[in-house]
Amino acid sequence: MVTIIIPNYNGLHYLGDCLDAILPQAEEEDRHVLVVDNGSTDGSVEFLRTYPGIETLFLPDNTGFCGAVNAGIRHSHTRYVILLNNDTKVRPGYVQALIDGMEQDGKLFSISAQMLMMHSPDRIDNAGDLYTALGYAKGRGIGKPADAYDQPAEIFSSCGGAAIYRRAVFDQIGLFDETHFAYLEDVDVGYRARIYGWHSIYLPEAKVEHAGSGFSGSRYNSFKVSLTSRNSVYLPWKNMPFLQLLLNLPLLLLGYLVKTLFFVKKGLGREYVRGLSEGVKLCLKRENRDRKVRFQRKHLINYVKIQLRLWVNIFRIL
Repeated sequence: MVTIIIPNYNGLHYLGDCLDAILPQAEEEDRHVLVVDNGSTDGSVEFLRTYPGIETLFLPDNTGFCGAVNAGIRHSHTRYVILLNNDTKVRPGYVQALIDGMEQDGKLFSISAQMLMMHSPDRIDNAGDLYTALGYAKGRGIGKPADAYDQPAEIFSSCGGAAIYRRAVFDQIGLFDETHFAYLEDVDVGYRARIYGWHSIYLPEAKVEHAGSGFSGSRYNSFKVSLTSRNSVYLPWKNMPFLQLLLNLPLLLLGYLVKTLFFVKKGLGREYVRGLSEGVKLCLKRENRDRKVRFQRKHLINYVKIQLRLWVNIFRIL
């Protein structure tokens, strides 16, 4: 029924708690835990070789979040795959809630769990992702009381840190784009699914505590800011047809300007602008042209629905 894929890169500090929490929910025959190690050097490999009850893929190099989960998805043969960050602890009933949710709606591509701050578990870490015509992606409810997000909701895309996906849809739309390496890759794959007529929801019954920034180390740092800004240029170019991109260009430019000023105040303006420049270069590379989603007239109504959502989401993030 489901493969639970846990990507790991130098996450030894978190792995034991993560696995101890998820394994009791994977004891049934139709549930399988697969850890994909991204060339860790902190003792994770030795720990995983001796940890019972899991299967592990050992990659020789760090391929980023996208490379690791893609390796896991290719290795899986189940109806669904759950992607779970290594710095999480799932609560009882998490896996079953996600499976039940998917079984109830055959047009769901993914379901995003209620991610809670591990050190403030009454607060939301992520309740699904929004994406806007400004080029901003934002997790719903960050830092807000969890009881304010106790109802299921339609979302633009699922946060890949604790979500379930319909495995067959990847055969239709492609896997996570490894050009991203990390950051916004879950918004990108959710965007592609929407173009093909699939949708995603947030389900509060599936709860997981999340330490956060387990890979990059903090909310704002040069690595994360540069990579996120790069991907924020690549993502709309890749998924929007020319006319839609032209329509959104004024708002996208406004969004990049506002973010530049924001990061200048944070002392990370140079990193943000460098990322934007790298994003433009990505769009111009010949090898990336094949990754651009080809416009098909049969998907026109889906593009219209996406555009309306991009406009509406501007007001939802304010």
